[in-house]
Parts: sequence; C-alpha cells; structure tokens
Amino acid sequence: MNRADNRSIDDERSTLRLSLQPTIAADASVRDCALGRYTEVAAGAKLEETVLGDYSYVMERSDCIYAQIGKFVNIASDVRINPGNHPVEWVSQHHFLYRMTRYDLAGHDDESFFAWRRLQKVVIGHDVWIGHRAIVLPGITIGNGAVVGAGTVVTRDVPPYAVVAGVPGRRIRSRFPEAVWRRLEQTAWWDWEHQVLAERLDDFRDVRHFLALYGRER
Repeated sequence: MNRADNRSIDDERSTLRLSLQPTIAADASVRDCALGRYTEVAAGAKLEETVLGDYSYVMERSDCIYAQIGKFVNIASDVRINPGNHPVEWVSQHHFLYRMTRYDLAGHDDESFFAWRRLQKVVIGHDVWIGHRAIVLPGITIGNGAVVGAGTVVTRDVPPYAVVAGVPGRRIRSRFPEAVWRRLEQTAWWDWEHQVLAERLDDFRDVRHFLALYGRER
C-alpha cells in the first residue's frame, strides 16, 4: 500500500480546489440539476431535479430530489432530502400502481403521480448545515442559517437560524438572539461577490464585529 492510500478523506478534501464549474465525483449521479459556482457533489451522492446554490456542497452517499437549495449550504454524508412518498390513500402503496412499465402492466407510467411528487419540493435557505444521516421529509422549508442535527428527521418547517434535533426534529435553541439573526439576514452576505468575500473573510469570525461593519440597526 503506498502513501497516498493511507491519506484520510479529510486530507484528500483539504487539497481539493473548487472552481466556477461544479466539482462532481466520478461515481456521483446528477440528473436534471442546476449547480452553482464552487459547488461540490461527493462520491456516491445522488441529485435529481435539484438546484444547488453557489458554494454549497453535498457529501458522500447523500440523496436529494426535487429540492431548491440555497448558497453556502453544508449537507453532510448519508443525508436524505425529500425521500419518496407512497400513495397511502390508494388501495395499494406499491410501485406497480405508478411504475407500471417496470412490472409489464401498462405501456406507460402514471406521470400524474410524479407531478404530485414534484409539488412536494423541499426548500433550503442559505448558510444551512444539515448533519450526518438527517432526513428532510417532502414539502419542508428550512430557513436561512438553520442547523439540522445528525440523525434528525425533519417533519415540519424550520425557522431561520434555529437548531433542531431529534426524531421527530424539535427546536432546541436559536443560533443567535432574534434581533441579531434578523440583522444578519438583512446583510444578505451570501449574495456578495467572490472578491468581496475574500476581502471581508476575517470579519466573519466575530458576529458583533461583522454587524458593526455591515449590519443595519433595527
């Protein structure tokens, strides 16, 4: 085994350089998606009919369908966003009622079912962190700056800058007092140009300093 084989995943990612073009692992699956600048889709991840905003990343083996994901979103490994719904009100919940061609039952599938699935879009704001193995159910909206703890099952909308955890997910606290996070939202820093981000990088490490420079008084 050579030295390169002993490097950890963290070591390999530390040498990765993202660019204006999305970085997609060779064994990732991306279908009918729009990916922004400096985005990354890691090994084994699957994205379908999803918008991934600038600087956002999706880690190993995560699965996302029918979603609108903002900028600077951090999606850990093994996350499920918008897992499949089944028609529980029908006589049967099984695939054969809408994937008929797979079972040689009809010459076409039930496109109305898939159209209904697309209406259950997940919307994720900017600067959101979704922890390892979390599940975000269909139709959920997660606000800017929120945190979803590892293993959480999100069954209801998450307010901006809230920290949620558990099964089902419950709000534990807010990252900042409301007056603070509302001022952070007003800065809309996630829309700043790349060069502006580079120039102001050090300002991000202290919330009071950041708001003193860029925040509006309420």
